[in-house]
Amino acid sequence: MFEKILIANRGEIALRIMRTCKEMGIATVAVYSDVDKNALHTRYADECHHIGPSPPLQSYLNADKIVKIAKETGAEAIHPGYGFLAENPEFAWKCEENKIIFIGPNSWALAKTGDKLASREIAKKEGVPVTPGSDDAVEEDDALEIAEEIGFPVILKSSAGGGGISMGVVEKKEDLLKNLEIAQSTSLSAFGNPNIFIEKYLQNPRHIEFQILADKHGNIIHLGERECSIQRRFQKLIEEAPSVVVTEEIRKEIGERAVEIARMAEYVNAGTIEFLYDGSEFYFNEVNARLQVEHPVTELVTGIDLVKEQLRIASGEELDHLQDNIQPRGWAMECRINAEDPYNNFLPSPGVVTAYEPPGSIGVRIDSGIVVGSEIPTFYDSLFAKIIVWASNREAVVVRMKRALEEWRIGGIETNIPFHLKILRHASFQKGKIDTGFVEREEIIENLRKEGRELRIEMNKKAAAISAALAMSKEGIMNYLIVDQVAKQVRTAGKWRMAGRYEQLARRLNADETGPSD
Repeated sequence: MFEKILIANRGEIALRIMRTCKEMGIATVAVYSDVDKNALHTRYADECHHIGPSPPLQSYLNADKIVKIAKETGAEAIHPGYGFLAENPEFAWKCEENKIIFIGPNSWALAKTGDKLASREIAKKEGVPVTPGSDDAVEEDDALEIAEEIGFPVILKSSAGGGGISMGVVEKKEDLLKNLEIAQSTSLSAFGNPNIFIEKYLQNPRHIEFQILADKHGNIIHLGERECSIQRRFQKLIEEAPSVVVTEEIRKEIGERAVEIARMAEYVNAGTIEFLYDGSEFYFNEVNARLQVEHPVTELVTGIDLVKEQLRIASGEELDHLQDNIQPRGWAMECRINAEDPYNNFLPSPGVVTAYEPPGSIGVRIDSGIVVGSEIPTFYDSLFAKIIVWASNREAVVVRMKRALEEWRIGGIETNIPFHLKILRHASFQKGKIDTGFVEREEIIENLRKEGRELRIEMNKKAAAISAALAMSKEGIMNYLIVDQVAKQVRTAGKWRMAGRYEQLARRLNADETGPSD
């Protein structure tokens, strides 16, 4: 087993990997950009090194610098986490050239599976249905012809990465070239690769994926499915395992397909085979040749630490789990917590975390990269934490998740927790009647916008009332209890940043530190 590894990532996933390393007695090396100098993952690692300026292309996508630091620190392996360089075959090749183990598939397998176009070809050869689409990356000259042959609406996808980044639906030909240019630019910025391909857009399927593990000795198993159908702009937001539509027979059939796709690609390490289900057929979607954001739900229903398995496999050990022994136990669900305001069109909400009180009790797991004083920067994805809960069945999981989210307190930034609560309280979601079009069809976002407008009007009225009372009071001092009551109402509405301001004013009023001018 390794003695020291470098984690080429940041935030919650870097910290999550480090925790398993600590349990296994493996020393860790963190890298950080300018803005992440005081980030939690740098404090948790055994040693940390500056990687460059804050923009990803100059730091977390700087493959040469990362390999150089790994060599200088004596790290035997590099774990890429997810995003950034996790599915970059050139980075894996640089590691191999420098005799550093890349914790993931080798560069050759990564080129076939991490590249979405190459993985589509593998699925075709295996006889797995794929959605109609281009066989190669498209350019401006041929994009329109290919799209018209497929038939609108079409979807643009980056061949180099996942996470919904650079994806977009095009409804009509007049919008194609403009959207293609945007997608190419976004893909280049996020993954260092501008290649975009076109697929037929399936209307509102369910998004179901299978987790696989494959060792260097030819053993491959799957750990069952995850359902990731609750999405916004192709970004997964709520994931669960198992899926309400997957029977034992379906699990066996589609799981075997996933294993064979991995075998054909000579895949090694952890990965995910994704499918779109239209109610009658499972269509191959893509291979995620890395650890995924939603991996904890599989860990909770199987009891298997996926990062530990990644490390074991990368060091040459054989799998010690048999396919027949893998059965989901209970139900798990994950909500991704992003720094954005769901009441205001999901406007990004970077800033400094001024309060942090996560939920707890049985069956609640928090994967987070923040504490009080942490900065949520503008340079990276807004995801900063995940909450994963487990219970004996889906109904109990939904109840537990609602309870946990309702008690979570985060100050200084807005979060998408109100969005999650809106979904969890929806009758159709509670019955498992979901698909990738659920959020738009049920007007979840529009309802949140409406509530946001009403809330701002109400809060402005309360603020005006407070100001008037202050001006009219004999001493210019308002009883802090009134302001404190307003703060509680605002917090109940989910506006924690605004609540924090009222609470601060209440404390000052209580200490007689303010007057009419405030």
